[in-house]
Amino acid sequence: MTDTRGPQPQYEGYATGPLPGEREPAPGQSGPYHPPQAYPSPAGGTQGGRPPGGGTQGGVQGVGAAQAARRPRTGARTTPRTRKARLRVAKADPWSVMKVSFLLSIALGICTVVASAVLWMVMDAMGVFETVGGTISEATGSNDSNGFDLQSFLSLPRVLIFTSVIAVIDVVLATALATLGSFIYNLSAGFVGGIELTLAEDE
Repeated sequence: MTDTRGPQPQYEGYATGPLPGEREPAPGQSGPYHPPQAYPSPAGGTQGGRPPGGGTQGGVQGVGAAQAARRPRTGARTTPRTRKARLRVAKADPWSVMKVSFLLSIALGICTVVASAVLWMVMDAMGVFETVGGTISEATGSNDSNGFDLQSFLSLPRVLIFTSVIAVIDVVLATALATLGSFIYNLSAGFVGGIELTLAEDE
């Protein structure tokens, strides 16, 4: 395929002359040649990829102006809001209440027995039983008998047995009362809606 347009005219200015970046400055112009710009450069910016005067003052001013424009408002809220939820205990399961109350009453009974044993040992070491027992023996004694013996009556085995019986009764009563209380709460919650609770997140 041949070109039928014939010889094309050559542009002498671009074909033979130097490139725009290679042109020598005019007699009244100092510095390299810069082509004309379609839009003016912003104030405080750079021209031709370099700041005016060969320094970085224009770029620093531009960054400072951008940071000043991006400062947050003084009235903006920075503290997070605590979320709250309002719930209502509509029903208590009697079976779960009975199990929990049974375990808690057993723990309370064990603590009662241990506390009674420790208290008896402390009082015996301080001589309380001996002093009080001697006084009672003298008050209740006669010519035929020596009176009431408090130390033998309040011995450690008897105290532990009595405390254990009280703990067992406490376990039975506490479990029964807690289960009965759950039934009563369910009946009352059916009329008034139950206990309302407001839960909030930790800050």
